[in-house]
Order: sequence, then structure tokens, then C-alpha cells
Amino acid sequence: MTDIKKNGQADVPEPKVIYEDENFVAVNKPAGLLVHAAHAKSEEPTLVDWLLRRYPEMKSVGDDPKSRPGIVHRLDKETSGVILAVRNREYFNYLKELFQKHEIKKTYLALLSGHLKSPRGIIEKPIGLKPGTTKRTTKTDRAKMVKEAVTEYSLKKRLEYDDPGTAKNEKIPYSLVQAIPKTGRTHQIRIHFASLGTPVAGDKLYGQKRDPLNLPGHFLHAESVEFNLKNGSRIKISADLPDNLKKILEKMKRASG
Repeated sequence: MTDIKKNGQADVPEPKVIYEDENFVAVNKPAGLLVHAAHAKSEEPTLVDWLLRRYPEMKSVGDDPKSRPGIVHRLDKETSGVILAVRNREYFNYLKELFQKHEIKKTYLALLSGHLKSPRGIIEKPIGLKPGTTKRTTKTDRAKMVKEAVTEYSLKKRLEYDDPGTAKNEKIPYSLVQAIPKTGRTHQIRIHFASLGTPVAGDKLYGQKRDPLNLPGHFLHAESVEFNLKNGSRIKISADLPDNLKKILEKMKRASG
């Protein structure tokens, strides 16, 4: 796989198209790649730059085609996995309505720091903007722009890691979970699991500052999207877990119990 270049240096792996038709494309976005520029003068490579080179018709598609052409939803920079980009106005409006009605099922794979108390559950905690920051919070008594947020989850594996950074190779607990956000708030999955005391591994914003696994970013992957096409047929599009995250899981041990 080739890399996207930044200032002459290899930056992040190139995105991979996993589905395309005349209306939209689905891409497996690598971790470390912005979906679109944060501001007009940014020179950092983005998914939008990459898409426009291959699908120039996206240039006029979207609510804000000047800065986010073809983009109908987004992923955090450090989150890998499935993202949709639209090739025409008609299908943009169709998919936008599906997202607004929560009729697109999004499934994520996350590695959490700690063991969950319950193997499955629903987290129903409103999320707001922490005053004076861009950080979100579930402590909404003083927060701004508070909105309903619901995340369903199920435990896949309880894991442990022998931490070489401690004298006795201390066993660090982790939980591999599948998460399905029922709403689409910024940082929703990361905030909800952090509120349970089990933040996403490697999440420096909402989790622990020390990361025994030395992850390059947080361990959160958009595993699949599933929805009805305009012709009525059902489609599910899945993205493979990046190799570096697979290797992390391979060196961890399944916990008993």
C-alpha cells in the first residue's frame, strides 16, 4: 500500500476503496488522516483531497462543498474504518436523510482500558460541550449544546496485557467491544466509555495519559455501515481492522472469567 505524502515524507497509508457505484463510494480510512481540513489555510493531507483526485464530480456535492465536498458524515482523525462519500446531489440528500433519521446502522470495534462490569448494555447519557473548550462531556449541568446520546455495546473479549513497564510485568485489563451508536454526537463512543471508567485505549483526550500498549492513537475502528439503498435493497459494507491494531490484539492474552 502506498502512503499519502506530507512535505515529501510518508505520512499515513493511502485510503482503500471498498465499494463504489455511480452514486457513492465507501472508503476504508486509515487512522491519522483528517476527513477534511480544519481551516482554509491547512496544508495537512485530507481524505477530501484524495477523493477529489479520483472523483472530481464530488466538488459540487454537499452542504458545504467548498470545504467538505461529498462528505455526508465523518470520522475522527485517529479513527480508522468505513466512511461514505457521495458523488451526486440527489444521493447526498438521500443519505443525509437516512443519517438524520438514524436509519444507517454504524458498528465500531473498540479496545477499552479496563474490564466492563456488564458484558452488554446501553449507555444513555446526554453529551454537551465543556465551557471554554472543544472537549465534550457527560457532566451536563454547566455544559453547552447538550444533546441526547445513546450507545449500545456488547463485549467480544476480556483481555490482559503483561506490562513490561512495571517491575512484575503487571497484568493490565482490557475489553474488546462492539459498539453501535444510536445517535451521532461528536466523540460519542469515546466519551460514553470514558464515563464508565473504561476509556478507549490510547485516547489521550478522554482517557489515561499513560498507554502501556504505546498505541499511535486511540483504538477505535468503524467496522461497518448497513442501510437501505434507494432502490430498496439492503447493503452492508465492512472494513478490515488495520494490521497494526490486529498485532496489538495478537500480543494480548484472553482473560479468564
